[in-house]
Amino acid sequence: MTKYILVCGGVISGIGKGVIASSTGLLLKTTGLKVTSVKIDPYMNIDAGTMAPTEHGEVYVLNDGGEVDLDLGNYERYLDVTLSKNHNLTTGKVYQRVIEKERRGDYLGKTVQIVPHLTNEIQEWIENVAAQPVDETAEKPDVCIIELGGTVGDIESAPFVEAMSQFQERVGVENFAVALVTLIPVVGGEQKTKPTQSTVKALRNAGLFPDIIACRCEVELESDTKRKVASTCKVASNQVFGVHNVSSTYHVPLLLRDQGLVTYLQKRLSLDQIDLGPDGKKRGDSLLGRWTELTSGHDRRFDSVKIVLVGKYTSLQDSYMSVVKSLEHASMRCGRKLKLQWVESSHLEPNVQTEDPVKYHDAWKALCSAEGIMVPGGFGIRGTEGMIVAAKWAREHKVPYLGICLGLQIAVIEWARHVCGIKDAGSAELTPDTLNPAVIFMPEISKTHLGGTMRLGLRPTMFEPKTEDSKIRRLYGGKSAVWERHRHRYEVNPKMVPTFEKARDKDGEQLKFLGRDETGQRMQIIEMTGHPYFVGLQAHPEFCSRPLNPSPPFLGFIAAASGSECLEEQLARNEREFRPPHPESAMKLKAVDPAVVKATKAEAAVANGEIDA
Repeated sequence: MTKYILVCGGVISGIGKGVIASSTGLLLKTTGLKVTSVKIDPYMNIDAGTMAPTEHGEVYVLNDGGEVDLDLGNYERYLDVTLSKNHNLTTGKVYQRVIEKERRGDYLGKTVQIVPHLTNEIQEWIENVAAQPVDETAEKPDVCIIELGGTVGDIESAPFVEAMSQFQERVGVENFAVALVTLIPVVGGEQKTKPTQSTVKALRNAGLFPDIIACRCEVELESDTKRKVASTCKVASNQVFGVHNVSSTYHVPLLLRDQGLVTYLQKRLSLDQIDLGPDGKKRGDSLLGRWTELTSGHDRRFDSVKIVLVGKYTSLQDSYMSVVKSLEHASMRCGRKLKLQWVESSHLEPNVQTEDPVKYHDAWKALCSAEGIMVPGGFGIRGTEGMIVAAKWAREHKVPYLGICLGLQIAVIEWARHVCGIKDAGSAELTPDTLNPAVIFMPEISKTHLGGTMRLGLRPTMFEPKTEDSKIRRLYGGKSAVWERHRHRYEVNPKMVPTFEKARDKDGEQLKFLGRDETGQRMQIIEMTGHPYFVGLQAHPEFCSRPLNPSPPFLGFIAAASGSECLEEQLARNEREFRPPHPESAMKLKAVDPAVVKATKAEAAVANGEIDA
């Protein structure tokens, strides 16, 4: 029987439910258990795909192309699992499914209501998804962590709370535990428990009784506060856990472990009675040892690496959560402390020099002092000229550069303008009327319907012949094909690639298109010769990075920013040790259909105006 742990929050949103849910799952994995996760988001959107990053943080992409909440990224990173789009349940999804059933007549003429039809659908969804294998064992998980977004008492989450109240009866109280994440504010120097008491009361009124109360606080939870929470909320002292601010979220699992979380859950859910199989305990011990080593070394690092992220959505840093996590993973591997500086790309543009000289000066000061320059993904024209000057600075001054998705396209446009001499080179996305589109619309997709219409999900990239000595291929272990997740609508113009590759800069160096898709028409990896590290990927490798298995492009970027010696060390290590984070079943190359190649070439021809659509 699968065990379920519901993680919900009170007082305010955004207090770390995702990190605590992920940390709980990780701790259970260290005991040898197989763990999966489900995220419930009470918004009406079908998925996160059409939401701006500044609205709800980054849109996280899964192997199957699902565009989901960023918390699923936490689950995949901490638990080293591969989730599907069904692991993210939204109000929109569940209503859509219920309405589809009603239209088909599945309810046999009954009046369709929130209870029982919607709540039953939620329960069945979770039960089905919880049984799906998500790790290298390909076996049914032992434990499912369910995170309920929002806060207790929100009108949006009421149907889900009711469904969970029914679900605990459906699976049995002995197989279902509730963890409440709450806030302990400090007022006048005193830790206050009244908000927690009110949240617990609201949760109980809804039919759920907390087994664990995780108290988020700025400083360590005082023993008197812990006793007061236990007393007023009618739980034992060993059910109250303090989760104070720490130097890194990677410390949170061990913080909870030291307070006895694993011991309590083993007793509460009889987890020690689950058969771990012949290798379960060994896997768990290995994970615990590696995670402990990772976190213990984090605070002992003295050397730092300064990275400047030039982006469009810097007003909400969660817009780039996976990028930041990938930089952290790579920094930890390289034994460096990450010093990340955010630069709003538009502040680098010439017009800002007169409109707001201070912002312009600060942006350029950060760029000029960077040891590495990162340009991540994004959509729309705003700020792209600032990105282009950042790429030019990195190229000309030999500063390590990593461009992701839009960042690759920016590097290509910069090369076209300043090396190839195509002064008006641009992108058909940013300037549709450009006469020299270095980036064009090559659809697998619709121009008019945005939701779920992009080139999405896990796709292969084939390295070109004679690229074995390139830095990026060495970082991928020298493999001939690599797999990364994609989320984009536009591609480098294949018609202009020969021009780009033929050109040389003032030092005689070239921009090489090392990786292409199976058809050979879509450019997916670039690398500049004679540069410490100048790499771009059309894919989003940040979605596949893990704390114990950093993304190769990010690892090379941080290593190069740390010095040539560090880069050579990581190149040699990855050539020996690189292991893709995806299950083998997801990385099977299929024979390329000649019709697909023909269609892809036709798409490029249409975009270049050579034939009519």
